[in-house]
Amino acid sequence: MLMDLKNNKNRWKHTKFKQSFYHACQGLKTVMGEERNLRFHLLAAALALVLGWFLKLAASEWLWLFLSITLVIINEIWNTVAENIVDLVTDYQYHILAKKAKDMAAGAVLLSAFFALIVALIIFVPKIYNLLLS
Repeated sequence: MLMDLKNNKNRWKHTKFKQSFYHACQGLKTVMGEERNLRFHLLAAALALVLGWFLKLAASEWLWLFLSITLVIINEIWNTVAENIVDLVTDYQYHILAKKAKDMAAGAVLLSAFFALIVALIIFVPKIYNLLLS
């Protein structure tokens, strides 16, 4: 019995790195194609990166910028995962716990986006202010 469970579990495991990498890329492609909010975050990230390049950010500023962008994107992906799992389990029927789970996942995205905004303000506002004064 235990051997059957172990063999069944391994049937779903990817044994090759290339296969795992392919499926991870498929996941990113899916979330980018299906999630409007992620596309908005990616556009905002691209604008921040262009502005960072234009303003010649220091290495530490680039690290904070990349950290904040990455946190938002990761949280948006996890939000999508949570929404999909909740929809699967509830068969799209309303349930108060399903609503709570979705709201909490969305809250994580909002919190990370707020963090990214604070980072952007701390990095960009003084540089733009100095640029305007000179």
